[in-house]
Amino acid sequence: MSVELTVPEVGESITEVQIGRWLKADGDTVARDEDLVEIETEKASVVVPAPEAGVLKILVAEGAFAEVGDAIAQLGEGSGEAPTTVPMEAREEAPAATLDEPVIMPAAARLLAEHGIDASEVETSGPGGRLLKEDVERFMQSRDARAAAREALEETAAPAPAAEPAAEATTEPAATEAANAPAAATPPERGEEVRPMSMIRRTIANRLVEAQQNAALLTTFNEVDMAPVKELRAKYKEQFEKQHGARLGFMSFFVKASVEALRRFPAVNAEVRGTEVVYRDYYDIGIAIGGGKGLVVPVLRNAESKNFAEIETSIADLGARAQANQIEPDELAGGTFTISNGGVYGSLLSTPIVNPPQSGILGMHTIQDRPVAINGDVVIRPMMYVALTYDHRIIDGREAVTFLRTIKDVLEDPARLLLEI
Repeated sequence: MSVELTVPEVGESITEVQIGRWLKADGDTVARDEDLVEIETEKASVVVPAPEAGVLKILVAEGAFAEVGDAIAQLGEGSGEAPTTVPMEAREEAPAATLDEPVIMPAAARLLAEHGIDASEVETSGPGGRLLKEDVERFMQSRDARAAAREALEETAAPAPAAEPAAEATTEPAATEAANAPAAATPPERGEEVRPMSMIRRTIANRLVEAQQNAALLTTFNEVDMAPVKELRAKYKEQFEKQHGARLGFMSFFVKASVEALRRFPAVNAEVRGTEVVYRDYYDIGIAIGGGKGLVVPVLRNAESKNFAEIETSIADLGARAQANQIEPDELAGGTFTISNGGVYGSLLSTPIVNPPQSGILGMHTIQDRPVAINGDVVIRPMMYVALTYDHRIIDGREAVTFLRTIKDVLEDPARLLLEI
């Protein structure tokens, strides 16, 4: 008797997922509760364990989409029994052959039949030796490129002129020279690879377009002299790390400065709901992090109640789990304001896009030594450009500019922020 592995409920309003990576191969024997597959939701990755012990029979390939409740694999006894029927939802992705035959996915089988291609000629890339539609497309592109190259060589090869009878003595060296001439270079193959957009990337794309279409976005800029923060970090970093077990980074200073600015300008921490504006008395700060599958924005909840050590520890944990695709969906929901640090990638200046339904986002950038005028003298200082993109429907320009000025003032005089060391 076999047991179906189905797509679990992974969050409110989530109905579709993408199969990310099978952690076990087709035909493997797995134990109960052993991790089997990573599934990608529109918010995060979720690992699904085996409901029972058995032999794995994969029904849905990596990269394919499935709905909550769909069967994506079976766990059979012994050598693993194939299902007698395939659920309608998974039929498109189910293997079209037995275990003793090449495993050809239905979409790939249609392409093979349509173009008269022998499956044995195509190199497979799917799990368990499955032949995917993408494999057939790559084979066709490669084959067409080779054919085009041969045609190009045939067209450019001109027939040799007829030799004069009296010039027999001179034609032999010419023939030898022609024989030794290098062959025409074969044009390089120019292929394409088609991959489905991941669930996370689809969500990012949709939300960015939503933000552009539904909000009146405007960006204001300023620059911060980071010397005071750098000096404070250099002075206390060893004591801070020894006492709190966490590294003192720049992000905690920006979180603290943002909370102070948000307190002074509540509209930046608010959101538009229909014809109403919702103001909050709490500060859930989203931290944009580049994860293994793309940008994610986990939320640092109640940032106003956290000290520097708690902020740094939380950010380090979120960053590590984002790289491992282990952020939980509820950790991405409900932020009131976002901070994005493009400086870690070398960005000098950018216009970040608001994460709806939020009304503001702070963009950090790389720290660069630049000449600035201080008290009439030109000096070299570590400067950072900062940007605030805001929803002009509820935030006036004066508020936005003064908000960013508050960020600047706090960071240039960080002694006002209690380090608790």
